[in-house]
Amino acid sequence: MKPVGIFQHTEVGAPGNIPELLAELGIATRVLRILDGEPVPQDPQVFSGLVFMGGYMSVHDDLPWIAQELALIRRAVALGIPVIGHCLGSQLLATALGAEVTRAERSEIGWSQIRLEPTALAQEWFGQPAGQALLTFQWHGDTFGIPPGAERIARSAHCSNQAFVADGRHLAIQSHLEMTPHLVALSVERNGAQMERQEAAGNPACSPRAEVLYDLAARTDEMRASLKGLYQRWIQGLQV
Repeated sequence: MKPVGIFQHTEVGAPGNIPELLAELGIATRVLRILDGEPVPQDPQVFSGLVFMGGYMSVHDDLPWIAQELALIRRAVALGIPVIGHCLGSQLLATALGAEVTRAERSEIGWSQIRLEPTALAQEWFGQPAGQALLTFQWHGDTFGIPPGAERIARSAHCSNQAFVADGRHLAIQSHLEMTPHLVALSVERNGAQMERQEAAGNPACSPRAEVLYDLAARTDEMRASLKGLYQRWIQGLQV
């Protein structure tokens, strides 16, 4: 089988536990380091599926690789090649499918819960009971709309659209289930000032900085189990 292509846009936006998780599922991966200037391929058919990671930038930024990735996603969708997006990647997928990406009512930063929609589709993809609350890690100020024909499968108290499925094979996840202890610590190291500003402003969707680094191994293991369920479903559509 052709590898799954993983697009990395920033140092903090590394794929975390995704390559290891996919290896456990018997899937080879190739990380494309867009942050180092690696070109965006034009032909999605060299991959069995595409994964787009996060980043501090907006889908509306005038960066050449953003337009190139949007074009690649649209070609993949037209060919039935599964796409999955995390944070910025989810907003790229939403944009490519015709939805609007806007500023969120408030930034979500740190630990929070997402709640699965009470639907069969949510249960099918997460592999957990519909309506269940799951721990996740957030760091975003934008939010996506739900594309035409897609279905939301998760929401949160402060951001209605946390995940959607389109065409039964493409998945958008606003939060960071892929985080490892190292990546959580790196996020705080690089962007802790933003967290402190949001906390000082009384943002209820922001975790206190002092609490974010607590019990990282157990928390990230819990998220990894949730993400593995999603990827077990997603890989069913991979193209050989």
